[in-house]
Amino acid sequence: MRVQKISMLAVAGVALGLSLTACGGSGSDRASDSASPSSAASSTATSTTRPSSSVSAPASASASGRGATHTTQTGTAKKSGVSCTNQIDYAGDPRSNAEINSIGEQTGHCPAPEKGSKPSGTPKKPGVSCTNQIDYAGDPRSNAEINSIGEDTGYCPPVQH
Repeated sequence: MRVQKISMLAVAGVALGLSLTACGGSGSDRASDSASPSSAASSTATSTTRPSSSVSAPASASASGRGATHTTQTGTAKKSGVSCTNQIDYAGDPRSNAEINSIGEQTGHCPAPEKGSKPSGTPKKPGVSCTNQIDYAGDPRSNAEINSIGEDTGYCPPVQH
């Protein structure tokens, strides 16, 4: 019985080690990367921001993808472990934070901020959150997301239904 417990602990330890390896060692990587070994290998082969931690991804594929991506991209080089929206001020950029950060993850470079025309919505009153300024009943977004948009752009977003 004692040997069986020890072997189960060893199996659990190996599984934990493999799961951290599949996630790039951070333990908090996207769920899609750790869903299956094949998806982890394919995302590692096409990604240029994470070091290759998968044995199944050929080094030549990663190197050739990385060289081609970096020569064609413009913008600021993405810092490791820092999202683009935490690295550069994108206030007024019409793209969502998720879109901006995805571009940075895929290319290794944070895109230059795009300054669109005046954002749609109501100008945000200083010191008042958007959710206290406008009734967002029925809006599927969280209060935090709505208020973040207001803080970032200076405009409370229109209500979505």
